[in-house]
Amino acid sequence: MRLGVLDIGSNTVHLLVVDAHRGARPIPAYSHKEEMRLSEHLEDGDRLSKRGIERLGAFVAEALQIAEDKGVEDFMAFATSAVREAANGEEVVAEINAGCGVDIKVLSGNEEARLTFLAARRWFGWSSGRLLTLDIGGGSLEIASGMDEEPDVAASLPLGAGRLTRDWFTADPPPADEVRKLRKHVRAEIARRVGDVVKYGVPHAAVATSKTFKQLARIAGAPPSSDGPYVSRSLTRADLAEWALKLTKMGAGARAELPGVSEGRAAQLAAGALVADATMDLFEIDKLDVCPWALREGVILRRLDLLPGRLG
Repeated sequence: MRLGVLDIGSNTVHLLVVDAHRGARPIPAYSHKEEMRLSEHLEDGDRLSKRGIERLGAFVAEALQIAEDKGVEDFMAFATSAVREAANGEEVVAEINAGCGVDIKVLSGNEEARLTFLAARRWFGWSSGRLLTLDIGGGSLEIASGMDEEPDVAASLPLGAGRLTRDWFTADPPPADEVRKLRKHVRAEIARRVGDVVKYGVPHAAVATSKTFKQLARIAGAPPSSDGPYVSRSLTRADLAEWALKLTKMGAGARAELPGVSEGRAAQLAAGALVADATMDLFEIDKLDVCPWALREGVILRRLDLLPGRLG
């Protein structure tokens, strides 16, 4: 079965076409994306601008045409924090749904965390024991932990790399006092949630998803994405602490020259590193394993679980 999933994120809008059936891993067949940075299209009290809405609507229409051309049988579309938190988010979704004949589902932060956890659990399997998953997006940080495919606890915090860069930094590179204030804010926000997570038990394995963590791991020496998804990649607390400090002292241009860092993401990487560093420190994580699957795959896997299939 060929599935199409459209992920409307705070940074990137991404259509992924996969071949899959129940009980099998989804195999990517085609990918089309654009760094739209919807979070930067907010104006007048956090309303998505007309320009942002027009660009999003055009991409959705294009994605639907591509999905048809690629023979997609089942199409799913979802949006995350940028649309979820926009004052006119519901209106935007209704307008695009009506205009394009699509059904965009706006995920809650809790759903994001749970579906990302599902993807990581399926990738690493039961042998990973109690799993802790961390995902830093453009608008939010998702945390989940559990022994099964459904986490015991899931949380979403407004600590996305794009959001923090936009709200806390006034220059590039950011002034030292702004870095200090953001660091304090991030750590206070995360510290409030640590007890809610660890009361269920200390994780046997900690897993990172999202572009931010992948870029940080690559900077710290992890293999490049060109080596494929089955190569082991990790990030240590010591390496991250060192790079978190360095990145705040570099401009976006210098960050973009680092291995694995895209020009479009370079501006927000310093804030993302502060969040990653705080999370590893406060949860006392010595090493994070990087998972190639994340929210999109979680959405696909959940959809496949609902398909009829043979047992035995």
